[in-house]
Amino acid sequence: MKQIESLEEIELLVDSFYGKVRKDDLLAPIFNGVIQDNWPKHLEKMYSFWQTVLLEDHTYHGSPFAPHLKLAVVGKHFEHWKHLFFETIDENFIGEKAEEAKIRAAKMAEMFQLKIEYFNRDNP
Repeated sequence: MKQIESLEEIELLVDSFYGKVRKDDLLAPIFNGVIQDNWPKHLEKMYSFWQTVLLEDHTYHGSPFAPHLKLAVVGKHFEHWKHLFFETIDENFIGEKAEEAKIRAAKMAEMFQLKIEYFNRDNP
């Protein structure tokens, strides 16, 4: 177990997590369907995102919510996403940044879910 202190740990987190997502019965059809053969580009973006969030190394530029807006996802998808993310953290990392990653992921999932539900309610 290690702490999240550098881009190397961010890459381990992202690669391990999305390795699970890509094989998951519930999430794989959604992610693989949208990302298709662009996984290397997506993973690079996720390295940058989490590097910015956890290490305060501002390498990510963009809006993380916009690409998720039109996905066919509901509460069970977000709960399962969080479960896999937390599981990945707990399998690989300890420490303050590991706990911060879980808190940030949970808040992001909640916000994305609420915004998608709001958008879908107003735009059936």
